[in-house]
Order: sequence, then structure tokens, then C-alpha cells
Amino acid sequence: MRLRNANNYGYLFILPFFILFFIFNLYPIFYTFTLSLHEYDGMSDKVYIGFENYSRLLSDDYFWKSIFSTWRIWFVNIIPQIGVALWLAAIFTFNRIKGQAFFRAFFYLPNLVTMASIALLFNVLLDWQNGFINQFLVILGILDEPINWLRIPSASQNWVAFIQFWMWYGQTTILLLAGMSAIPTSYYEAAIADGANKTKIFFYITMPLLRPTLIYITVVSLIGGMQIFDIPMVLTDGAGAPEASLQTMVIYLYGQAFRFNQYGYGSAIAYGIFVLIALFSFIIYFFIHKKEEV
Repeated sequence: MRLRNANNYGYLFILPFFILFFIFNLYPIFYTFTLSLHEYDGMSDKVYIGFENYSRLLSDDYFWKSIFSTWRIWFVNIIPQIGVALWLAAIFTFNRIKGQAFFRAFFYLPNLVTMASIALLFNVLLDWQNGFINQFLVILGILDEPINWLRIPSASQNWVAFIQFWMWYGQTTILLLAGMSAIPTSYYEAAIADGANKTKIFFYITMPLLRPTLIYITVVSLIGGMQIFDIPMVLTDGAGAPEASLQTMVIYLYGQAFRFNQYGYGSAIAYGIFVLIALFSFIIYFFIHKKEEV
């Protein structure tokens, strides 16, 4: 009897985790869905309207524009991020470079700074009158006069994508380095014995064996990229200016829920974002795995 009771002690140790998970994770998920079926401004009583918020969401041009803006920022960021990370990982893997530990730490350093701090930094650097970037480009003769980068839709999106790239390429490099180091050296030795050069080894051995790592990086980047909020929020007026080019899906959600007090519609937007992330994550996972099987 004592042994049976002693075996149950383990449940007491994991109970706090499940209590916190239910309160701060599971309950909000179900409550958000319930709230999405109501019209609620935070003051008056909830009014049940069924799936009208979702019908409104499908015909909301601003929401679809926020999807396009979010995707453009992520797409412009992820391609150079993976490309540069692959290049750096290949250099460190196939060449003996002194101080590799220092470079890894240096590349990862931007991840240790909060996004809001980095956004404030670039807000100062991109200032069109006294910002360092404008002054430097004018001194070099690249620009004739300063440019108000954050008032040009395409430029502001590109700058946000660049900030995302700068923040995350170091982590992507470390993940790819781990993936490359896990590849057995016997594969490379056999390829070299058969006369393969470094280029063929990289594209025919390294890249196929890195597919699981690339799937993970792409899916995680997609999940994070679709939820981008801090940097566009701080760089602009909080509404996604200019011309809503930086109004990402989460910023649009924030505006509807906490600026216009449309909590029901904001909850519907949250579930719309969840469905989009889940759908495209599955598509990416299926596409890469299908290509791997072929």
C-alpha cells in the first residue's frame, strides 16, 4: 500500500505544470473561440452572433492586406536568411577557421536583445533628418538628400525584413551547423574518393541530408514571421503606417481588439491567423517531405 502511494507522488510534482498550462494556455484558447462568437466591447454584455465575425473576416479587405504585408515581410526575410546561414555554415564546416566559437557567439548576439530595443535602435538610425544611415549614404554620394524611409511603403517593409534577417540569421546558422555536423564524415570521404568536388558534395550530400533541419527552420520561421508585432509597432505609429504597409496581421488584431474595443472580432482574427499558420506550415512540411521522397 505504501509503495502504491509512493508511486503516486510523481503526479504531485507535475500537477503545477498542468494547472498553469490550463489557466494560461488551454483556457484562453477556448475562451477566445467562445468570444469570437459574440459581439463584445468589454463594457456591455456579450451578444451571441454565431459565425458573423468569421463571415466579416473573409470579406475584410484590410485583413487580406495585412496578410499580404505580413507574407511579403517574411518572404523577403527568409530567403536571404537561409541563404546566408547556409553559406556561413558551409564555410565553418568545410574549412578550418580559427575562432569559430567567437563567430558563433557574434552571429547569435542579436537574439539576446529584445525586439523592442532593436526597433528603437533602428528608429534612431533610420531618422530621415539626423539618422546615421541617411547621413552615411549622403556622405558616400549614394543619396543626394536624406530619405524618409519609414514613409515609403516598400522601403519600410524591406527595412523590417532586414531587421528580422539580422536578428535571426545567427540562430539559423547555428542550427544548420548542428545539422551539418551530424552528417557522417564517411559520406564525404566516399564522395571525395569518387572524385566529387565541394560543390557537388554540398548539393548532392549535404543539402538532401539537411532537409529535416530546413523543414524545422522554415516552419518555425513561418510561425514567428506570421506573428510579427514588436518591430513594426515601434517603428511606426502603432497602426502600421505608411499606407498600412506595416500593418501585419497581429497589429491589425491588436487595433481591432484594443483600439476599437471589438474583442469578438479580434478573437475571430486570432483564429484566422491560427488557421493560416497551421495551413501553410502543413503545406511547407508536405512539400519538402514529398520532394524528399521523390
